Amino acid sequence: MQSFDYRGARSDSVAGQVIVLHPDEIHTGEAGTQEGFHYRMLYVEPSLVREALGPEANALPFLRDAVLTDPRLMQAIQAAFADMDTSLEPVAMDELAVLLADGLLANDKSAHRTTGSLIDLKATNRAREYLDGNLAQVVHSDQLEKITGLDRFALARQFRKAFGTSPYRYLTMRRLDQVRGDIAAGTTLVDAAVRAGFSDQSHMTRRFKTGYGISPGDWQRLMHQT
Repeated sequence: MQSFDYRGARSDSVAGQVIVLHPDEIHTGEAGTQEGFHYRMLYVEPSLVREALGPEANALPFLRDAVLTDPRLMQAIQAAFADMDTSLEPVAMDELAVLLADGLLANDKSAHRTTGSLIDLKATNRAREYLDGNLAQVVHSDQLEKITGLDRFALARQFRKAFGTSPYRYLTMRRLDQVRGDIAAGTTLVDAAVRAGFSDQSHMTRRFKTGYGISPGDWQRLMHQT
């Protein structure tokens, strides 16, 4: 448990909750129990949240409650820290920004929201086809913007509506599909990682275990048992 003073009130948080502190707000922080506590923190520029909101809100959201239990914000934090040793790819950063912006907006009761829009299937299909054809490459946000005609944050929302996942998650899973096929065909783990566009074998291993619950090495042994 963590305890802290923020905006004139005392708050407590436990594992599984998210704390949102606005810039320049004075706060304290200490263990709420003798066992102590651990936490991870993201520092996010307000301008990034404003850009990611797009037409979804007229102003930056303001959260009066510092302690939240929100799956979108938790997903954003988990995505940001999934690969601490690897720089996030541009499309992964877009996903993170949208999750944060939408999570913050949903928790601001005073925010003015616009109504949802229809899915641009032509644009989202063009994005999917491009991702399918460029598994081994770092896909940059501006490339997807040119291909689809949508800005990166609008595309992230549209893609999720169309396919139930983000562009980066889709790209990662297609890379893992290729890795499974390559390993089954006898490709070494190192070569499979390179062919699928992962930064190195350890990066592939972390993503593989997250996606399938076993390591690539275990998959390799299963595929080649005699």
